[in-house]
Amino acid sequence: MEKKYPLIAGREKGPGPGRYGLPPTIGFVGHDFTKSTSPAYSFHGRMSDTMYCVDSSPGPQYRVDAKITRFGRDGTPAYSMLGRSKAQKELFQTPGPGAYSPEKTPPCNLQRRPPSYTMGSRTHYRSVDPVPAPNKYCLPALMGPQVPNKQASASYTMSGSYSAGGPSVDLAQTPGPCRYNSTDPSVYLPRQPAFSMLGRHSLPKDATKKPGPGTYNPEKVTVHKARAPAFSLGVRHSEFVTPLVVYVSD
Repeated sequence: MEKKYPLIAGREKGPGPGRYGLPPTIGFVGHDFTKSTSPAYSFHGRMSDTMYCVDSSPGPQYRVDAKITRFGRDGTPAYSMLGRSKAQKELFQTPGPGAYSPEKTPPCNLQRRPPSYTMGSRTHYRSVDPVPAPNKYCLPALMGPQVPNKQASASYTMSGSYSAGGPSVDLAQTPGPCRYNSTDPSVYLPRQPAFSMLGRHSLPKDATKKPGPGTYNPEKVTVHKARAPAFSLGVRHSEFVTPLVVYVSD
């Protein structure tokens, strides 16, 4: 036999919002009387033609250009590019400004003509001309003490190295600055503390093997407790069961 449980009022749920049929709030017929209505208008039918003798209304079927106003056509002037027309021989062709040459006209009204010049070829020198050209002259050099009418500066020469004699005789054998060794500053100054860098010491090694953290099982230890805590998944309790409420005195 099937076990019957008592009915719980919490399980009885009402219908959803879609189950209710509320009156509409649009229109005039069947409007919700709890809501305010706006004025409603209707489209009337076309009146009969008996009121007018002639129907002269064009209606909205005609397309009017946007540039046409009540004052006429509005807009900037428009131009088109046409082909070049053929010149007719019988017509008189007026010459352009480049066809005239006013510089070639003779002077008139006692006007003076401006001077005119031409570019001719270079003339040859005559054999009777005793004057030489500028490139025939050769000026003396201005470097060195050999110029008689110019003041010369001091001049020096680079002599060769002597093969005999010491530094006292031949100054070319004098040692340069790089031949001398630099003196340690600790010789004539207080000596600073000195340190040395030693190698890294090796760490002591132990060849014995140690167990890792995963080797231990602390949950199996029963020395100070009877057994480790155990948990299980129970059944889901009903949501309609009244919870236990205990009032604790302060």
